[in-house]
Amino acid sequence: MPHGRHRAHDQVVPLHRIAHGRTGDKGNRSNISVIAWHPDFWPLLVEQVTEAAVARQFAHRRPTRVVRHLLPNLHAMNFVLDDVLDGGVNDALNLDSHGKSLSFLLLDLPVRVPGALVQHLAGPGEDDPEG
Repeated sequence: MPHGRHRAHDQVVPLHRIAHGRTGDKGNRSNISVIAWHPDFWPLLVEQVTEAAVARQFAHRRPTRVVRHLLPNLHAMNFVLDDVLDGGVNDALNLDSHGKSLSFLLLDLPVRVPGALVQHLAGPGEDDPEG
C-alpha cells in the first residue's frame, strides 16, 4: 500500500504481529531474519521493512551499514547490520554480546496493516484483555 493511501480500517501494529524473527552474529555483524506469519503479509514486509526503516530502528546502535536480502519463496527477508555488537563477542562488555535480543528490537517496528488483513494478525491486540 503506497504511503498516503491509508484507510479507516487499517491498523498500525508492531512488526511481531505480522512476522517472527531470528538473530545470529559473526564478529561485529548482526544477522536478523524476518519471516511473515502469513503469506499475505509478505508484500507489507517488502514495502515497509526496508533498509532505511531498519537503520532508523537501530539508530542508537549506530550501524555503519544495513543490507536487506529478500527471500520471496520463504516470505522472509534477512538483514545484515554492520558494527552493532560493540565489537563482537570477544570485545563487547554488554550482557548480550551475541546480539540475540536484537530481533526483538526489530520486531517492535511499527507497520501498517490493511483492514482486510487484520484477521491474520498474530498474538493479542491492544484491545485484548489478555494482551
